[in-house]
Amino acid sequence: MIERYTRPEMGRIWELENRYRKFLDIEIAVCYALAEKGIIPLEAARAIENNAAFTVERILQIEEMTRHDVVAFTRCVAESLGDESRYFHYGLTSYDVVDTALSLLLQEACGHIAGKLEELISILGKQALRHRDTVMIGRTHGIHAEPITLGLKFALWWDEMNRHKKRLQRAVDAVSYGKISGAVGTYAYLDPWVEEEVCRRLGLKPAPISTQILQRDGHGELLAVLALIASSLDKFAVEIRSLQKTEVREVEEPFYSGQKGSSAMPHKRNPVSCEQVSGLARLVRANAQVALENIPLWHERDISHSSAERVIFPDSTILVHYLLDQMIRIIRELHIYPQNMLRNLEKTRGLVFSQGVLLALVEKGFSREEAYDLVQQLAMRSWEEELSFRELLEQDKKVASRLTPGELDACFDPRNNLRHVSRIFQRLGLEKSE
Repeated sequence: MIERYTRPEMGRIWELENRYRKFLDIEIAVCYALAEKGIIPLEAARAIENNAAFTVERILQIEEMTRHDVVAFTRCVAESLGDESRYFHYGLTSYDVVDTALSLLLQEACGHIAGKLEELISILGKQALRHRDTVMIGRTHGIHAEPITLGLKFALWWDEMNRHKKRLQRAVDAVSYGKISGAVGTYAYLDPWVEEEVCRRLGLKPAPISTQILQRDGHGELLAVLALIASSLDKFAVEIRSLQKTEVREVEEPFYSGQKGSSAMPHKRNPVSCEQVSGLARLVRANAQVALENIPLWHERDISHSSAERVIFPDSTILVHYLLDQMIRIIRELHIYPQNMLRNLEKTRGLVFSQGVLLALVEKGFSREEAYDLVQQLAMRSWEEELSFRELLEQDKKVASRLTPGELDACFDPRNNLRHVSRIFQRLGLEKSE
């Protein structure tokens, strides 16, 4: 399923063809920078731009012998050039090309992720406004607490994804660097101006200082942000799964005509998409740990990070894009059951309004401790004997002596709990965004 999804959009970014195309773009940019300084002939740079070519098949064939992908790339390209090939890869080390290309690839991949983030934020905002006044029970520790609205859940998620949008922007900025500084970062054979000019042409920033590689703390930051995004999507999925339980059934992920939930039980409508989101999010979190492990390398560079990065960068960006795409579909087509929400709200026979009763008694002169103990005693009886909490309050002499029927009505009116919902939406600025 994921393979079918990734090939047209995200998978293409990480294919070898695109990677080596980035290599070639960098090499050509270096040639023109060198030509501007008169280090190589301008005609050579133009000839390289016009004639340089490669095929992935030929690179892989050469790599069988060289066991070095960049050497295989440069030799493959050299086969398409004439005498000007001596200026190709002039003064460079492999990771001048590899790391600068990686920055371009990450920019490209994260651009697609940013687009999906925007789409999810928009859908969450619309759902938040649509269900701003859809009353449901709030739960803490999995136990009924006090009334909320479904719109507040969506608004909370909307706000969270907006934070991720900003985090992603900062993290992409942290990896949008190039380096053309040579084998140990000293610019031994090329002036720093070459790096500046190449990065300008490519839309990157020159690294202020580097070794043979760009330092991996920026890459760790990006993978951490992707893990945060995946974890929030996991959080949304877990909430939907919890609310889809048969005994709750307040929301339900989309279930399509012809879809089957079980090979044995025809009645099943399982939250399989949300479960998939939860499962794949674990991989993204695990990849973030690998990115952190890649930060400490030997001296000016070793290669222990390289093999892992060929897995974690494609996998994490593809997975996060896929998870966002899945959650967009789930939220957009979510089945919502307001009547079940009201039924569940009433399931505890009014117990969820206990705090309102407590405060009303305090206002009538009870100490907080006395009021708490009295309300709790009646609440426990309601739990254990399955009796109406409201009726127990009315029958209690202490309560009845202080609270009128009208004042009790106010305690059991969910509108009192929700009177500031609009204020929360205004504070978020959500109403203005839709």
